[in-house]
Amino acid sequence: MFLNIKEMEVRRIQFDESFEPGKIDFSDTGVRQAGPVRAVGWARLVADAGGEIQVTGRYSAAFEAECDRCLGPVEYSLENNFDLFYRPPSELAADEVKIDEDEAEIGFYEGSGLELAEVIKEQILLALPMQKVCRDDCKGICPYCGANRNEVDCRHSGKPADDRWTALKNL
Repeated sequence: MFLNIKEMEVRRIQFDESFEPGKIDFSDTGVRQAGPVRAVGWARLVADAGGEIQVTGRYSAAFEAECDRCLGPVEYSLENNFDLFYRPPSELAADEVKIDEDEAEIGFYEGSGLELAEVIKEQILLALPMQKVCRDDCKGICPYCGANRNEVDCRHSGKPADDRWTALKNL
């Protein structure tokens, strides 16, 4: 859904969109969309703000990923509110200028509006955890045999021997 600035000049745009897997590209993120992403909210042109857009709403989604420790499946359910502001780029945006803390929270848009799917994708990527683990006490994969230590007790422990010193031990 495209949030058109010309339409927002007349009225506030309500949205209730559902994005099926594949409609938003998450292929470069390491996660897979497990079900539809649902976004509900509204967008409006902020009065006397020179083309500033406010997008407010809530999204919910389910994702799958591989555990960073054991490579097993991990499922994430995300549900968050958002209240975002976007401005058109100005001549000052191209130059180096000092911005205050409030301006750091504002995004920019080009053209005649915003694509809702891109707004939601950005919010989802910010909500995903940096390290994806199946559980807090995940033991990971054994560096010796490659077994999943959560499923098998492979009895390997300690650090691997440093083969560079083997010749000296044989003396």
